[in-house]
Amino acid sequence: MTISESVNGDSSTLSLDDGDMHVRQDGPRDAPALLLIHGTAASARSWDSLVPLLAGSHRVIRIDLLGHGRSGQPADGSYAIPDQARRAGAALDRLGVEHAVVAGHSSGGTVATALAEQRPDLVTALALINTGPSMDALIAQESAAIGPSQWPPNDEQIRQFASTGFSRPDYPVPQELVDDLRGMTFHAFVAIMQAPREYLEEQALPDRLKVLGKPLLVIFGEEDRRWRSSSAADYRVVPGAKVELLPGAGHSPILEDPPRTAELLLAFRQ
Repeated sequence: MTISESVNGDSSTLSLDDGDMHVRQDGPRDAPALLLIHGTAASARSWDSLVPLLAGSHRVIRIDLLGHGRSGQPADGSYAIPDQARRAGAALDRLGVEHAVVAGHSSGGTVATALAEQRPDLVTALALINTGPSMDALIAQESAAIGPSQWPPNDEQIRQFASTGFSRPDYPVPQELVDDLRGMTFHAFVAIMQAPREYLEEQALPDRLKVLGKPLLVIFGEEDRRWRSSSAADYRVVPGAKVELLPGAGHSPILEDPPRTAELLLAFRQ
């Protein structure tokens, strides 16, 4: 695979054979590497509030998965979780990272898990934030379907879709998250929404993780309205797993409660 890099400050674009990947780096380059992987229909910007709390002691690397943010959205690209993980590993290789702790939010946790499966030499530990362990944990949603003729959706439609990502319906959805979703193609959106389901239906995350032998931190907002927070206990089958529930936080503690989320991540790293 041929990868070229164009750099603009702390941001770069890695040109892979199957699409461009946007990467953002913060913190000392010689510090321990921490890769942050966003969830479905989000981008690296979803970590903005958390990064300043982590970058003092870590080389924080954020990526836009294919189909999201400033990364490419090829019509013939694969958005399957294993392929997203392969690209994440290629990005770390290009950046010269040999070992990294990998944290994933929501479906980003499935990508983190797949990366650990593919590259156990690269991933030293995993942190999953409000990542549903299996489809049994999913909370059914009632939302109006958006067809290709209605794409891209308007602000109101996007905010309605995103509202369950927070602890309460009236939570102010950040405009950058609205813009991220609107910037997706309909093809990419549909494929990306389906990818985590296919990965979880093939095998639940705790079953995948318990054979990897990697340190595991699971953070779950207790007021999650997308995945049952009680399902966080399913990860306890993983030897040595640490499971932390955050009272008052919903599906997105990285946005709703960055200080407590960062505190848990930093303690885990130590």
